[in-house]
Amino acid sequence: MCTLQAEDVDLNQGAIEETTLGICVVKHTDATDGPENIGIVLEGQVVLHGLDNVALAAAMLFGLMYALNLNYPPELKYSFEVLQKVVMELDGNTLSKKAQALKNRLHQ
Repeated sequence: MCTLQAEDVDLNQGAIEETTLGICVVKHTDATDGPENIGIVLEGQVVLHGLDNVALAAAMLFGLMYALNLNYPPELKYSFEVLQKVVMELDGNTLSKKAQALKNRLHQ
C-alpha cells in the first residue's frame, strides 16, 4: 500500500508507475477527516479510484486479481496468501509452510 500526499503530483505519479499491485491512499497534508482518494493500482496504472475505505479497496483488489486471473507478485506472495487464506478464511486448507507456521502462531 502506498500513501501519498495530494500536493506532490509528480512524485505521486512516479510512485504509482513503480507499483506492480497495490492500494494507493492519497491524503491532503492538512486533512484530519481521512484520505482524499483511495484507489487500486495494477501494473503502474490506477484501475479503480474513489473507494470509501482501505478495507473495501482490499476486497476489490482480491476481486480484480481473481477476475483477471492475476498471480500474486513474487515478493508479496506470502503476504497475499496470509490475507486470503488466514485472515479472510478463503481456501484455508492448503497453506504454504510459511503461512501455516504463521497461522499456528496466531492461534496459540
